[in-house]
Amino acid sequence: MATKYQFFTIPNSDRKKYTFLDMASETFLIEKAGLLEQGFEIEDDVILAESAEEAVEKYKSNFIYVMEDYNASTNVFYTLYMTFKSLFTSNKNG
Repeated sequence: MATKYQFFTIPNSDRKKYTFLDMASETFLIEKAGLLEQGFEIEDDVILAESAEEAVEKYKSNFIYVMEDYNASTNVFYTLYMTFKSLFTSNKNG
């Protein structure tokens, strides 16, 4: 089962200075508050992954494709938007 991970970065570090937390942890909210107090900012949306290593891999790839897949599979409006966008983009290019 996938676990939710939230990533935090130091501002203006080009996503290179980061850390993450397992959102299922009993101390998640306390640790999150501590990171925010230290100047970290929440980066992107929650990452769903089978392991911490997979979450980091997705984070490093900016996980855009993961969110597009997730949105397309769970949100009818997003699916319609992407369909129309691709239709209009392909018509302009061809």
